[in-house]
Amino acid sequence: MNVDTEQQVRALAIGRVVLGASFLAAPGLSLRNWLGREHDTPVARVAMRMVGGRDIALGVGTIFALRHGAPVRGWLEAAALSDSTDVVASLFAARHLPKVRVLGAGLSAAGAVVMARRLIPKVAATP
Repeated sequence: MNVDTEQQVRALAIGRVVLGASFLAAPGLSLRNWLGREHDTPVARVAMRMVGGRDIALGVGTIFALRHGAPVRGWLEAAALSDSTDVVASLFAARHLPKVRVLGAGLSAAGAVVMARRLIPKVAATP
């Protein structure tokens, strides 16, 4: 894997860890920014923390794979799948949530999917 590709994979993974940590540490703030104040409930906070844990695990797994020369393709594929699920879930809930916020969250997740899908072929041939 060339240095540029490795830096892009690392940046994507670090971004996922940072976002996941914010969901875990401050789920209420994340919910208010994403779905609006009325959706900041104890149940939603639990779900947000679960998403945060998922994102931290995917990001840290990717970083560890890079650090140890292990395959990163599976980590990128899993991240793309989870982000794709976020896009679909946002679309299913769009009529019940603030449109601008759902659009922003959906586009953010879709952007991560596009970036991961662009990187996967570049890392596929390397361990």
